[in-house]
Amino acid sequence: MQSVAASAAVTKGGLLHHFSSKQALVEAVFADLLAKLDDEIDRLIENDTATPGRFTRAYIDAFFQVTREGAGSPWAALSVSCMNDPKLRALWSDWMRDRLERHADTDNHPVLQIARYAADGIWLANLMENNGVEPQDLERLRIDLRKMTEIEAYR
Repeated sequence: MQSVAASAAVTKGGLLHHFSSKQALVEAVFADLLAKLDDEIDRLIENDTATPGRFTRAYIDAFFQVTREGAGSPWAALSVSCMNDPKLRALWSDWMRDRLERHADTDNHPVLQIARYAADGIWLANLMENNGVEPQDLERLRIDLRKMTEIEAYR
């Protein structure tokens, strides 16, 4: 907490005034990152002219951006923490449930769910592996997953 306070140029007491514990601070940072992810996904959706699968395409593109950032991304430590921390996991689950409900009309096809899970897996593999996935391979995988979102082919 002291190093966070120093980085924010506030006293530890000032930091504790806003965040009662380290856990509260971590949850606030995670909530802020989710809000930024939400904004990025909304921006990507707004620029997508094909309605079916557009949330999934935005999700894929947003997560591949985070994947490119690698272990230096603020998402890296928080996402790994999410696996072990029930409160962070609940924040993530609530966010995802809300997004899926919001986009049920356009993104409920099983192939789209597989594409989102694949994007999650690629992100996690890239985070956990020593060298990660080569940039050209990441781009190829992103393009392949986006092709999966063209669900007219499955109807």
